[in-house]
Amino acid sequence: MKRFLTLLAATILAAGGTATAADYPDRPVSVMVAYSPGGATDFQARIVTMMAGNEEYLGQPIVIVNKPGAGGKVGWNQFAAKAKPDGYDLAAYNVPHFIAQSIVFKTDYNIDNLEPIANWGADPAVLVVNKDSEFNSARDLLDYAEANPGKVTVSGAGLYVGHHIAFLQMQRASGTELQYVPHKGGAPALKSVLGGQVMAGVNNLSDAYRSRDNLKILAVADLERNTEFLPDVPTFKEQGYDIDDSSVNFRGIMAPQGTPQATLDLLAARMPEMFENQRVVKQMANGGSPLRVMSRDQVITMWKERQAYLTDLLKDLKQE
Repeated sequence: MKRFLTLLAATILAAGGTATAADYPDRPVSVMVAYSPGGATDFQARIVTMMAGNEEYLGQPIVIVNKPGAGGKVGWNQFAAKAKPDGYDLAAYNVPHFIAQSIVFKTDYNIDNLEPIANWGADPAVLVVNKDSEFNSARDLLDYAEANPGKVTVSGAGLYVGHHIAFLQMQRASGTELQYVPHKGGAPALKSVLGGQVMAGVNNLSDAYRSRDNLKILAVADLERNTEFLPDVPTFKEQGYDIDDSSVNFRGIMAPQGTPQATLDLLAARMPEMFENQRVVKQMANGGSPLRVMSRDQVITMWKERQAYLTDLLKDLKQE
């Protein structure tokens, strides 16, 4: 009898677990964004998740929660340490940001304790100045910097994010001394350019595109021009500076380590389809936000490749 009751209890528990998994999600899902409201990651996360409540995707809404600070470290440290691995606590990731930070700093997060679900976009870094600036090209700005060492201030969204990596590459490629001014996110970093608090900024193409009437966009940190949104803006390479696509900002959704495989599988199947919904595609295009949808397996591979690449790159680019 004792053995029978033990088996019965185990069967009930197993059935209960199966029912819970089958019902997921049965309440709203939270996605933590480690940057300020209004920045590119926040702006895009709200667009790509807006269809989550539809039955063909999750059947439950996604709620965006902003936890900015230290270029993403505040939010991601808290997520890695405290998020429940139940499928209801998710976060937006930014690569190279969180990978570079985990290489340079002691963080609670790295590619081994986070689970990618799907990628929605790839956003190159761009060099921008206020529309009233005397500079009309990256060459103009960097020639001035060469003649005035340390005088050119450049804003960006924190340390060892894509903006900072592009800044370090720009400094190395030009042989100039520039001052980097980190902010809590892309939105405040861009505001400091618009308000004249800094002479220039490295920001996301999407943020710069939405503010293009008040900016001059001088260069794109990518291998090719962005013909969809900024066809007339040359790359750094076209202007004679050896800067590649290391700072391109990949964005997507991830879960904490320990999230059930069945939940990861469901999210990995539904989210890429949600990102490609035509309403999402249209709003992303209207906001100047490049869409690049990647599957869970593709993101796992990308994370590993970027980890190896950034480990090597940052040996030479670390700024004391």
